[in-house]
Amino acid sequence: MAIKIEVWGDYACFSRPEMKVERVSYDVITPSAARGIIEAIYWHPGIRYVIDRIRVCNPIRFTNIKRNEVKDTVSASSVKKMMESGEPVYIATPQSIQQRSSMILRDVRYIIEAHFDITEKASEADNPGKFSDILRRRLEKGRFFHQPCFGTREFPAYFKICDDIPPCPQELRGTKDLGYMLLDMDYSDAEEIRPVFFRAALIDGVMEVPSINDKEVVK
Repeated sequence: MAIKIEVWGDYACFSRPEMKVERVSYDVITPSAARGIIEAIYWHPGIRYVIDRIRVCNPIRFTNIKRNEVKDTVSASSVKKMMESGEPVYIATPQSIQQRSSMILRDVRYIIEAHFDITEKASEADNPGKFSDILRRRLEKGRFFHQPCFGTREFPAYFKICDDIPPCPQELRGTKDLGYMLLDMDYSDAEEIRPVFFRAALIDGVMEVPSINDKEVVK
């Protein structure tokens, strides 16, 4: 079933994996992030969302910010030790906080075009029409399981059903090579989950998304 969702927000950060120290966003939302937004609105084990294309509605703009981030995590052994000693479990020390610069997107707006496939976890009562109606109702009422976001939870994503495709901004006309972009994670081998990349391009503001099994993707 075809899905068209318009999403927008003040800021976004779709971090490039090759940037290890400072966060630098891709120019455009990644397919995996787009899928995550739809799953935040309506997720069901009986369906699997597939992103077909992404339309960029606003000119691509970057800005630099600095954020305080927590670099440590609470390990299972630390939790067990704290529980045995009666100490509270938390991370709130100056040693665990570091300031990092980020190059993020601002004033973003996209139209996500996707479809869903029925999985083997669907019941006999499940069908495409049922799932399509549920998703449409949730979009119309603005409901979600958890707040959709653009890369990080501090950058919320707002959404609605897309009824009309807006014209391509003048700045995005033509072809723009976006380089290699993260497509998704390959879970076919449970013991070796691998990232999958593809050569992304923006043609008149539209990025076509290949299948994860396409011969042109890089695993």
